[in-house]
Amino acid sequence: MDFKAIRERLTGEAYASNRKARAWDFTKTTALFVGMCLVAVVLMFPYLFMVFKSLMSETEILDPNPHFFPDWTNLQWNNFVLLFTDASSGYSYGLALLHTLIIIAFNVIAIPLSATFIAFSFAKLKWKGRNICFAIMMLTMTLPGVVTQIPLYVIYAKIGWLNTLYPFTIPNLFGGGALYIFLIRQYMFGIPNELSDAAKIDGCGPFRIYWSIILPNCKSILIYIIISVFNSYWGDYYGPLLYMTSTDAPYTFAYALFRSTVEGLASSQWAAVRMAGGVFMTLFPTILFIVFQEKLTDGALTSGIKG
Repeated sequence: MDFKAIRERLTGEAYASNRKARAWDFTKTTALFVGMCLVAVVLMFPYLFMVFKSLMSETEILDPNPHFFPDWTNLQWNNFVLLFTDASSGYSYGLALLHTLIIIAFNVIAIPLSATFIAFSFAKLKWKGRNICFAIMMLTMTLPGVVTQIPLYVIYAKIGWLNTLYPFTIPNLFGGGALYIFLIRQYMFGIPNELSDAAKIDGCGPFRIYWSIILPNCKSILIYIIISVFNSYWGDYYGPLLYMTSTDAPYTFAYALFRSTVEGLASSQWAAVRMAGGVFMTLFPTILFIVFQEKLTDGALTSGIKG
């Protein structure tokens, strides 16, 4: 029996099989890459259209033949300047941006602190009725937002909060919503109880344990919640649309941009300026996502699997 011939034949068959497998893997990878590129192009098209429109001149916008690409030799960066300097639209976008930043600055501090404080009680403290209170809180997540709009509007109207920033700030001192409290509670379950027990032995009270032990170990989920809060109020126009009923109300940037778009200003140049406003709205969320992408995914995943 010629063992050498048998070995060579088996080696050749294995090599051919391995070559076919590599060719098939390459084909699948290439097809997947091409398919993902096509999906990305479709998803990016509206955004690129907005960016290119924001850099067009009035002549290009009025041209009967639609332009997708602007004139690269005459990009209208001035549209972004007009957004904050020209008040002919009836809205001061600079002042609106200031109101938005005030709301965000308040909530990125108030919501994480109040939500972690409440979540600490549910996760690390033992008290009678804890599970019942937590279940009642979670039931509030089943209520559609439209159900509470009218009662909230009536309450805010009676206490004089309409046309103010109070509806977007003060209520968030109580956790900012059941979802944030739930996510933080789940994350806190992953922090070993031995840390709290050791702190108790050293004489720490509940507040000291919360502030010095638990809170520093919640960095990932806190970053996730802070960015979620920022995105929620940065692009929120629906809330101001409900509670800003006066023309001199402290409107937000997203609300001003929405109203100027709905009112349909006659000036074609303002179409490009509104597009510039839309581009500006996407800058900060994009930067935050790029910088904190790893922390965001880590916070979302760990909060879902701990407990």
